[in-house]
Amino acid sequence: MTDKQRILLIDNEEGLCRMMEQVLLDNGYLVRTYTNPVKAMEEFSPATWDLVITDIKMPGMTGLEVLQRVKEQARDLPVIIITAYATVEMSIQALRKGAYDMLTKPFEPQELVYRVKNALQQALLQEENRELRREIEEKLQFDNIIGASGALRTVLDKVGKVAGRDTSVLITGESGTGKELIAQAVHYHSARKDKKFVAINCGGLPESILESELFGYRKGAFTGATENRQGLLEAANGGTLFLDEVGNLPINVQKTLLRFLQEQEFTRVGETTPTRVDVRVISATNADLKEAVKKGEFREDLYYRLNVVNLHLPPLRERVEDIPLLAAHFIHLQNLKFGTTIKGFEKDAMQVLCSFQWPGNIRQLKNVIEACMAMEGSDYISLDTLGQVIELPEGPLPSVQAGPVLMSEEPYSAALERFERDLLRDLLKKHGGAVDSAAKEAGMNMATLYRKIKKYGLKKEEYAD
Repeated sequence: MTDKQRILLIDNEEGLCRMMEQVLLDNGYLVRTYTNPVKAMEEFSPATWDLVITDIKMPGMTGLEVLQRVKEQARDLPVIIITAYATVEMSIQALRKGAYDMLTKPFEPQELVYRVKNALQQALLQEENRELRREIEEKLQFDNIIGASGALRTVLDKVGKVAGRDTSVLITGESGTGKELIAQAVHYHSARKDKKFVAINCGGLPESILESELFGYRKGAFTGATENRQGLLEAANGGTLFLDEVGNLPINVQKTLLRFLQEQEFTRVGETTPTRVDVRVISATNADLKEAVKKGEFREDLYYRLNVVNLHLPPLRERVEDIPLLAAHFIHLQNLKFGTTIKGFEKDAMQVLCSFQWPGNIRQLKNVIEACMAMEGSDYISLDTLGQVIELPEGPLPSVQAGPVLMSEEPYSAALERFERDLLRDLLKKHGGAVDSAAKEAGMNMATLYRKIKKYGLKKEEYAD
């Protein structure tokens, strides 16, 4: 495998073709040349190339026709047109058809290399922008937050409401309930979504290191500070800082953080001049901060600054109907990762899964499923296999109503769509076909619900009172 960029070169003048090929090879590119444009297009494979260079006047097929063929198969692949007859009209025509650049004969080798570098750099930037947009769009959805229980939908409805209000949010809930995912959802639904989401675990670092990590330090501020260091608050400028396990913040760091929340400025360790940044703070804790305030372990003024809006995530044992969906999701991820074909849990194993108390919540469920899949030799995870990972209940298995048990032959995505279709149909029926009410309870906006109604062929009129 090579990291060299690959260039397809088409020119019917053999001498010029060889010269350009050698120049590009000397500059570290992989090059394949064609003197016959028809043959070049017959053998053209978009994924093979990073750039196409083509002459404009050639027998059998013009450069503009080559350009059109390339753009039909790879809209974003850059094409440079070479011509000895550059006119304004021709340039406009080529650019309208999608050419990145035009190179007029005669040209120096350095000019060719310069134009090629520019085209490849621009293509790379465009691809990075597309990847960023895809990442943002993916995170803008709640697709990575699995579940359809009323408790979860209530939280997601709150997320949609508070995301656009640039205020502090405190997310509470037991360990493993997915607090960071909710924090990301708030960020990526806010006006800060194009800026950074920076996270730090306040319980995972010693006090001295935590302070310098958050606020940065000046060279010489302490032993080992050999250069100026930007802190996470500065790194998150314009975006969001997520403080996980915020209850573990030392008192002196709490004081500095409070000042930042009040003044939007802080002072680096070893400096006297304050630094101003624009950062939204979202924090999370599995501890009882009110009790910590009573004990003097957490500043009361900081608590109220952080807890302007509270989002409480229910434990998994209170979201029993979400367990089959979460199980299917984690099985799907493991199948993709290891190339396995586990289809789900046997019915009695799913009953145990849904009745288990899950002290470690979603994180524990994920680990249990990974362990079961590593040991299971059949298509479905059995009760015996599950019993090797968690303690099974004594006596008859409990009867659990936990929504659909995704044990069918259909793949995960189809099963999830079936569940979503049934859920939306029930909500429309419950609200007499009122899309706004159904959307609110589902925790999605009306545009999304209308799109899904169309996708699943639902007719809201059928449910109208």
